Amino acid sequence: MSPELVCAVDLGSNSFRLMIGRIVGDQIYPFDDIKEPVRLAAGLGDDKLLDSASQARAIEALRRFNERLRSFSPDAVRAVATNTLRVAKNTQTFLAAAQEALGFPIEVIAGREEARLIYVGVAHTLPDPSRQQLVVDIGGGSTEFIIGRNFEPLQLESLYMGCVSYSLRYFPDGQLTRAGFRDAELAAKQQLELISRTYRGCGWELAVGSSGSAKALCDVLALNGLAEGGITRVGLEKLRQLMLKAGHIDRLKLEGLKADRVPVFAGGFAIMSALFDALAVEQMVFSDGALRLGVLYDLLGRYHRHDLRDATVTNFLQRYQVDRGQAERVAAAALQLWTSLHATHEAADLPDGENRFLAWASLLHEVGLSVAHASYHKHTAYILSNADMPGFSRRDQARLARLALAHRGKLERLEVMAVDEADWVLILCLRLAVILNRARSDHGQSPLRLVQARKGYSVIADPAWLRESPLTAAALKDEELQWQRVGRPLKLHLKRGAPARVERVPE
Repeated sequence: MSPELVCAVDLGSNSFRLMIGRIVGDQIYPFDDIKEPVRLAAGLGDDKLLDSASQARAIEALRRFNERLRSFSPDAVRAVATNTLRVAKNTQTFLAAAQEALGFPIEVIAGREEARLIYVGVAHTLPDPSRQQLVVDIGGGSTEFIIGRNFEPLQLESLYMGCVSYSLRYFPDGQLTRAGFRDAELAAKQQLELISRTYRGCGWELAVGSSGSAKALCDVLALNGLAEGGITRVGLEKLRQLMLKAGHIDRLKLEGLKADRVPVFAGGFAIMSALFDALAVEQMVFSDGALRLGVLYDLLGRYHRHDLRDATVTNFLQRYQVDRGQAERVAAAALQLWTSLHATHEAADLPDGENRFLAWASLLHEVGLSVAHASYHKHTAYILSNADMPGFSRRDQARLARLALAHRGKLERLEVMAVDEADWVLILCLRLAVILNRARSDHGQSPLRLVQARKGYSVIADPAWLRESPLTAAALKDEELQWQRVGRPLKLHLKRGAPARVERVPE
């Protein structure tokens, strides 16, 4: 597959979407878009478990996507999942089957990360993104609200209300009643109280709706002569009267209302009507940009080596007042150890992206010192697990947290976690790098090499250097015991030889 093609897969709460785009310079031109109306949120019960029917629909849709993506390389595809898989208790079980069906990893992204990606997609479709705009995306299980200017979001929020969940809760069996609309809009306004003052204070010049609910409302209002120029307050009120007159969603005969949108139309309408009141919106235009286009542009940044995750790590170093010099020393030593371990590999055979995660975890491993010195690695792990980290998925954050937690202390606690084999290697490199840099001063060259042995790993050290470093020697012997206890032997071998130069940490 040509490297100029990238693909985004959006596992939404209402529908699954696949979009393929061609990279031309700094722009993406979508040319293939597939939609599957899975309605995943409809299968989420009161016990927060996805039922078997919704899982089966999802797996079948992903199998169809798989056929389209078989010729794509892993780094050209990014699949993201949203609200329903954020809240479902059996997400991990479902993801195992879903990833096998799709053939690519699936990332469950946080609500604010979803909002950021939506804004990136919308901003790239606006004729004048320099204006300050409010972007609203009503999804199946959540609604994202963003205020931004140019391509930078100023406010990001994700609220737990969506067209699928509201349609099921307030319009059961498709009944359209005044009580249903009243209760749905009241519930939405209660959610909107969390952001209304901040958002109205920030202000905007243009209100923009994206995704299915906004598109359906725009189409219905325009094609039935209810409004011009998008969604309007007057048009929504006229539409409400038509819906009440119909009394049931199946009797609602409107031009532009597609069959797959009918079951969730009322819930989307109620949320839109509520936000028009709560945020004092008078008119809203529609944008074809949405989450999947934002994911494509995020991939474009990584393709051009402008990875937002690097910027996020830099921001964290500043926010948590991390000792940048020490972080870079540890990262450089960890990368050198990782490189020495893979010295016999061809560049094409190196584990994809593993060195980048090692660098990020090394740079961030002392974030928890901003909370307390005692057990700071635990504070670091908590922050990395729960903070908003633009560009990182929840899985990415969980992985960084595991690496940070494991950089000191007993390894046995990791045995109850789902630690991948690749992560054990990164943990080893990070722990050794921390030991080497305990003095928090530059030592110029790395005195250790790491090689793979038959049943574990060997650390090669110069005996003269080790005699001059008794504290480090004792720490390395203790490290041997730590790895033996988890059944991963580590041996310290003495061998004279020129040490490798320390690599500079990538910016």
